[in-house]
Amino acid sequence: MILIVDDKKENILPLKKILEVHGLESDAAESGEEALLKILKREYSLIIMDVQMPGMDGFEVVETLAGSSRTKDLPVIFLSAINKEKKYITKGYESGGVDYITKPVDPDLLILKVKTFLKLYQQNKELKDMRDLLSKEIEIRKETQQELMLANENLEFKVAERTSELTQKNEELELRNHELQQFAWVVSHDLKEPLRKIETFVKLLRDRYLTDDPKGIDYANRTVGSAARMTNLINDLLDYSRLSSTVVTEDVYLDDTVNEVLSDLEHQISTKKGVVNVGELPKIDGIPGQLRQLFQNLIGNALKFSKDGTAPVINVSCETVADKDFDAKPHPQGKYCRILIEDNGIGFDEMYLDRIFVIFQSLHDRQSYEGTGIGLAIAKKIVERHNGLITAKSKPGEGAKFLIILPT
Repeated sequence: MILIVDDKKENILPLKKILEVHGLESDAAESGEEALLKILKREYSLIIMDVQMPGMDGFEVVETLAGSSRTKDLPVIFLSAINKEKKYITKGYESGGVDYITKPVDPDLLILKVKTFLKLYQQNKELKDMRDLLSKEIEIRKETQQELMLANENLEFKVAERTSELTQKNEELELRNHELQQFAWVVSHDLKEPLRKIETFVKLLRDRYLTDDPKGIDYANRTVGSAARMTNLINDLLDYSRLSSTVVTEDVYLDDTVNEVLSDLEHQISTKKGVVNVGELPKIDGIPGQLRQLFQNLIGNALKFSKDGTAPVINVSCETVADKDFDAKPHPQGKYCRILIEDNGIGFDEMYLDRIFVIFQSLHDRQSYEGTGIGLAIAKKIVERHNGLITAKSKPGEGAKFLIILPT
């Protein structure tokens, strides 16, 4: 939109007509004061300003516009029938005008200059908008960078603080573990000693003074059995507490480990007429005593929970897998081994899977199947100490499969 400022309507109308012929919209003001009011309310792209007007003349209006950041870049073409002298033309430029045309107006020259200044104004406006956008983007990026720096500093502080807390907690935990192990050793010694005496003296009473008293012998045997179960429980608790201590690892040949376990369980296997089939097992980096206990607990459980009237059959096999995952595919160069211990025993319902590895949890009647409920908890802790995984699959009456993933 172009604003024409002239105190005479007869001068405004021809100018509007010239602009209209060339498709240019225009507005008009008949005084400098009216022009300023219109400029405050509306945005114009160019002003054609008459110099000689009553009240504020054209120079004063342009000087006022130049004092505002909103209108200082607005192009102005001065138009006047007088002031052809050089000093007046110079004043027009100094006041803020971009060009000066004298009357009578040459329409072609006017349109040429109007279009030129409109194009320049539009380009300047686009540049200004782009500059403002870039400035805003720079400010946003600066603010974001400052926020990120503050967040990073805050994060580093929190990480350092949390690391310090964890280090302190870890030291406290190690101290508590050490104290707990010492406590377990002392308590176990203090408990096992009286139990040994109870068992010894009850056996003496039974063998020396109750030979002719069947009921007394039965009571004595029950007492001895209870003392033996308590001793087993204390031993299992000791084994469980020892798993928290730091032990140096070494190469362990699992073939030899399982053979040692089978040798220890030879009497149980023979009594139950069981069969244990062992496939090829790998060499891994581990703790020999703990791995031996792992297999002893799992194979011992398979023998213990066999079906009445059915000889237990236990299969121990292994394959190398690529990933630490129960469902990982076999891979000859895999970094993990998946060990399967499968039996044909009484099995269990998998809905209780999360309970079988918890200390003191037992799914079966302890009157029928002796045990402390710690064996599988110890097995799980051993596997975890070796950076491995353990789970089981089973159905009641269909045996159980224990799966172990260990790094090779």
